[in-house]
Amino acid sequence: MKPEIHPEYATATVHCACGNSWQTRSTVPALNLDVCSNCHPFFTGKQKLLDTAGRVERFRQKYAGKSN
Repeated sequence: MKPEIHPEYATATVHCACGNSWQTRSTVPALNLDVCSNCHPFFTGKQKLLDTAGRVERFRQKYAGKSN
């Protein structure tokens, strides 16, 4: 590896929107997540819709009256 061209790889704190936080290593000192393994539906087994900018509601309105 060439000296002085690689970023510093140090301990970083990760914060999730659910309140969970942990330490890892990264080139940035802090990471902010929306979803982590403690609150993601795949890992928790709970169905939770993450509605960003009303996309889920627009989808439901668009296809509400249509049937197969």
